[in-house]
Amino acid sequence: MHVLVTGCAGFIGSHTVERLLRDGHRVRGVDAFTDSYDPSLKHENLRAALDDPAFELLDRDLVDTDADALLDGVDHVLHLAGQPGVRDSWADGFEVYVQRNVVATQRLLEAARRRGVDRFAAASSSSVYGDAETYPTPETALPRPVSPYGVTKLASEQLCTLYGTNFGVPTVSLRYFTVYGPRQRTDMALRRMIDTTLDGGTFPLFGDGSVRRSFTYVTDVVDANVAALTAEDLPHGSVCNIAQESTASMSELIELVGSALGRPVLVERLPTAAGDASRTGGSSQLAAELLGWRATVELPDGIAAMAAWARERRAVRD
Repeated sequence: MHVLVTGCAGFIGSHTVERLLRDGHRVRGVDAFTDSYDPSLKHENLRAALDDPAFELLDRDLVDTDADALLDGVDHVLHLAGQPGVRDSWADGFEVYVQRNVVATQRLLEAARRRGVDRFAAASSSSVYGDAETYPTPETALPRPVSPYGVTKLASEQLCTLYGTNFGVPTVSLRYFTVYGPRQRTDMALRRMIDTTLDGGTFPLFGDGSVRRSFTYVTDVVDANVAALTAEDLPHGSVCNIAQESTASMSELIELVGSALGRPVLVERLPTAAGDASRTGGSSQLAAELLGWRATVELPDGIAAMAAWARERRAVRD
């Protein structure tokens, strides 16, 4: 395969690029290196990939670049780029989310339609569900996002479905459930929890700790991405949850991190933040049927691996 990976320098993107290169594929990576978090960390994420001659890096913004040129010679697309995070998507921040999550996706889909790619896999989010009515939540549940971020992810996902059903673009959308692991974004709860504890600081806990999440380890998500690019007989416009079906509360997460680090996590309790779903938990049955995928990494093992990575990174840095 010759794969275009958008958002290639991000947390999930960089891990997936490395996997595709190990599997012998050519990869064209595109990233705008936006300031959603420190761009230097994104460049650091690509250190290994840049040594591989099968990897090509383009610094481009999908909102205004020539999308057809990006797809020249490409047969598969993995669209991971977008504006992340719930809390910044309100008020004046919303326009950026519309541009980077909706407009960018539509432009890329139009190019994929013209180019006739073999597969267009795109990152969606469990945020499309909001506070779901049933758990584990199946893909047939009514989406009802509780944040503007979730609204834009649902819109981009529905664009993928529309281009699949109307124009035959072979799309599949992957609804990720709280992905974690080495290189996780610095603004995400588990990364902040580990970093602040190692630094002797206090972790800001929004709410009473009862919020529950499906936490899905990054190598499992990479497996899902590769399966989405290669699965045969995948219906156009498919949507699949990518979730570790077991869940944990924030209070349980705090205990697991403390155990992995060998020191307690100090907590500053803050009011519940607007736009945070009280619970997520996805059924992975459809992903098993269509992609042959299920999560394999249990939360304690994943946290231990992430904690070890954080310690090692500090040792090298210091």
